Amino acid sequence: MSKSLATTIGFGAVLLWSLLALLTVGSDPIPPFQLSAMAFLIGGLVGLGFSLKRGHLFRILRSVPVLAWVLGIGGLFGYHALYFSALRLAPAAEAGLIAYLWPLLIVLFSGLLPDEKLKPLHVLGAIVSFAGAALIVARGGAGFQWAYVPGYLLAVLCALTWSGYSVVSRRFRAVPTEVVTFFCLATAILSGLAHLMFEQTVLPSGAITWLSIAGLGLGPVGLAFYLWDVGVKQGDIQLLGTASYAAPLLSTCTLIVAGYAQATAVLLLAAGLITAGAGLAALGSRKS
Repeated sequence: MSKSLATTIGFGAVLLWSLLALLTVGSDPIPPFQLSAMAFLIGGLVGLGFSLKRGHLFRILRSVPVLAWVLGIGGLFGYHALYFSALRLAPAAEAGLIAYLWPLLIVLFSGLLPDEKLKPLHVLGAIVSFAGAALIVARGGAGFQWAYVPGYLLAVLCALTWSGYSVVSRRFRAVPTEVVTFFCLATAILSGLAHLMFEQTVLPSGAITWLSIAGLGLGPVGLAFYLWDVGVKQGDIQLLGTASYAAPLLSTCTLIVAGYAQATAVLLLAAGLITAGAGLAALGSRKS
């Protein structure tokens, strides 16, 4: 697979993640860990079906290094556990902004990979795009309060977890994407256990709730991780990291179309910053 094709496939994950907020709103009032367990179970079962159809799945599993299992399960479950906890202990806008440092960290950390080189345009593009994402995520956020420090710290760990997972995945290029199936299933099990420990079960009621849960499992919390795995392992990880800032922008646009948010001048400015940042990163990745 060519690097450009793999990068394009990785972009598909960003597009799917833009539906995360809308589908999460539609799945209300399902508790976070229960929702995570249900969505990841759907995503894992769909992946299992495709993997079994291709064959040789269990032979492939025997060749997967232990560290790859730790990285995959820890990345998927760790990110969502930290994210949900951070939003419980701090205002959603601020905690979300801090957690969304992961695209910037991906661009910066990727410079440590042996086959990558961090260029000034990568850094500049990441910073410009981050400013645009900040306008969206932090819009209407409350001022800093020390009482929310635990939530902020968890959000920082959240950003470090996903950026670390994405960058270190590059070191496991030989591990086939089919293994993400079992990362999803393991995350579903761990989320289910966390749900039983910390939450009360809420049965979905109504077609919108069921469709939202199914949509999450098929898209943002399912297919997106398979696409992302291909992108970070074989594509331009620096360009993918910067382009990930489009997720909060696209997510906001879907909320506007669905009637859950209103278009503002802040949104238009954010769109310009995010587009400019992605363009700078693309120039940085262009061959001389």
